[in-house]
Amino acid sequence: MNKIKLPYNINELTQKRALERVLKTKEIKNEINAILTEKNNLLKALLQVNFIKKIYPSDANFMLVKVDDATKRYQQLLAKGIVLRNRTTQRLLENCLRITVGTAEENKKLLKALKEIER
Repeated sequence: MNKIKLPYNINELTQKRALERVLKTKEIKNEINAILTEKNNLLKALLQVNFIKKIYPSDANFMLVKVDDATKRYQQLLAKGIVLRNRTTQRLLENCLRITVGTAEENKKLLKALKEIER
């Protein structure tokens, strides 16, 4: 069975909820606009962080950033309750972190933590 099953199983309740959500186009558009606004605000702020060396272009709800020492920065942020993805072990992603765009409150917490660890 494992050979023929889809990689991501979605139960019937989740499928039903997804179909209900897809029909609420106005809500979805508002959510997309909110994410894009937060992404733009986050991008501007990340450009001011001195240990961020590069921010890669992205059309997704996350950003890939190259930093001076990804493992060190990952551990520092984790200690402050910030969870992101350390991609430094992935091929061609040395010293890269993946940051998901959050809510305004989540992004403020992230930016505060970044400022604290850059000192």
